[in-house]
Amino acid sequence: MISFLARSIVQKLVTLFFVSIVSFAVVHMAPGEPSQVDPMNPKFTPEVVERFRKAFHLDEPLHVQYLLFYGDLLRGKTVSWKDNQPVLAKIWERFLNSLPLFLVGSLLTWTISFPLGVQAAVKRGSLLDKTTTFTAYFFISIPGFFFAYLLIVGVVEVLRVPVVGMETFGLSQAPLTHRVMDRIWHLVIPSILGATVGVAELSRYVRSQMLEVESQDYIRTARAKGLPQDMVHYKHALRNALLPFVTMFGLMIPGLIGGSVIIESIFSWPGMGRMAYEAIMARDYPVILTLNFLSAVLVLVGTLVSDILYMLVDPRIRL
Repeated sequence: MISFLARSIVQKLVTLFFVSIVSFAVVHMAPGEPSQVDPMNPKFTPEVVERFRKAFHLDEPLHVQYLLFYGDLLRGKTVSWKDNQPVLAKIWERFLNSLPLFLVGSLLTWTISFPLGVQAAVKRGSLLDKTTTFTAYFFISIPGFFFAYLLIVGVVEVLRVPVVGMETFGLSQAPLTHRVMDRIWHLVIPSILGATVGVAELSRYVRSQMLEVESQDYIRTARAKGLPQDMVHYKHALRNALLPFVTMFGLMIPGLIGGSVIIESIFSWPGMGRMAYEAIMARDYPVILTLNFLSAVLVLVGTLVSDILYMLVDPRIRL
């Protein structure tokens, strides 16, 4: 175990180094740059542009910019080109906003998907299986932004309550219980929307995994021995069908950074996804590169967690 962890950490550090080089090069090769003269802004003169380039080392060679940027990032001194604020502080603030949205959406996705997928596989060809299949493909096919607008219009028209933003305007002086309930209400609708497609996709995957395991020889042997059907389905088949989801669980971790651009934009939720979109539109390279770097770190951490969990769940796996 110790040797595996040491070897894996070294490999992931090397991978992270190459990822940082590629992402840095790709971002800087994109058309346009934040220091270009804006003809619509009379204050953005060539003299201002030159001071901007020197302040952020844009007049240096690309490899020097790379060393300076990641040196500042590791020391926590990277600042945004858009508002000159510390990048890590901005990301932490948006991370705290995205975290509850991610946790509630993931909780809904995983707790609903497994019962639906398992029951659809156990009762293959039944009305439940056909209904869940139709519903799943319907939600997979419908565009997320279109469904979001339908959900907003429906909730506002029926319940007459706001759902956009993190809180209702004018409640800053309200009692604490009112503000807490208002925050929960604003969290519910985006979380349900985010979990909808996840439930549809994951329940189909659970169903297919259950059907694949149910066709194995040891399941037929268990039935031939006269074991109760519930024991065959939920003790023998389900346990082995869950193995691929251990890997998926580890790869959920990068979702903490990615967020959901569509959901956060439509609901005006100040989270990580919306921040990344705004940074790209503003060509705020420090924010973009920092988010890319943190996403790569979380992906590598997620794969390491998946490897360890896979070994713990399945004794046949040896690292």
